[in-house]
Amino acid sequence: MKTHTKDLIHLHVIVFIYGFTAILGRLISLDATQLVWYRMLIAFVALGGMLLLFRTPFQLPLKPILKLIGVGFIVAMHWVTFFHAIKISTISVALGCLATTTLFTSFLEPALIKRALSKLEVFIGFIIIIGLYTIFQFEPDHLAGIVTGIISAFLAALFTVLNKRFIRVYHPTTISFYEMGGGFIGITLYLWANNTFASGLATPSHWDWFYLLLLGIVCTAYAYMASVKVMQTLSAYTVVLTINLEPVYGILMAFLFFGESERMSTGFYAGTLIILGAVLLFPVLRRNRIRNK
Repeated sequence: MKTHTKDLIHLHVIVFIYGFTAILGRLISLDATQLVWYRMLIAFVALGGMLLLFRTPFQLPLKPILKLIGVGFIVAMHWVTFFHAIKISTISVALGCLATTTLFTSFLEPALIKRALSKLEVFIGFIIIIGLYTIFQFEPDHLAGIVTGIISAFLAALFTVLNKRFIRVYHPTTISFYEMGGGFIGITLYLWANNTFASGLATPSHWDWFYLLLLGIVCTAYAYMASVKVMQTLSAYTVVLTINLEPVYGILMAFLFFGESERMSTGFYAGTLIILGAVLLFPVLRRNRIRNK
């Protein structure tokens, strides 16, 4: 099996794991900011252990470390807005909004990596927007969750494109280690500034700790590192486009775990099918365009 195909299959496994993070976000009783604080701390420690276990070099000059820490801030903001969208709306709405990541990436990648703007990528991005429009026509009561989810999607596109630049130079585990550390530092400063530490962090329950460990080690340390690694052979756009399947996996799991509370309107599922169709259509159109050149 070719490396590209292996990485594409691996990416789908990662996306399934990402979809499960939404389930954990609903199960964990902490607010979004403290949830992400614990998540990034656990992931940072787990990645540090991986670096030591596999003897992966992680010493970097100060300048790239600072850049990776900065990207970690963006990752932290993405996760906080994502989990906040879940808590003020539903898993389905929060995951559906992530599909707009494709449209943001189609503009951010050419701007930041200096490649030509692809009309096909923009076209697919707008199909996804049509899917979202269909969804939100039938879900007007979730405006706050929609706006928060779209902000989260923009941040996801931004850190994905930035990581495409770093993966050419640094090891995926090293990138993930510094970014998790950076995000943890960023949230710590935020919690310190608003006196959360002085008033006391929320104490996770026994089940919260179990879910947090699962979230931090499997759904973050492993999945995040692996998603960075596959970008060695896959474009940032391909990664983001495949991640658009996260709503499909996540919505199905949400209904399985939470039943009627996650049941949405017919229009919502019609919009989701439009998004899925765009995801599946893109590689076919791209292959045909390459053959016709």
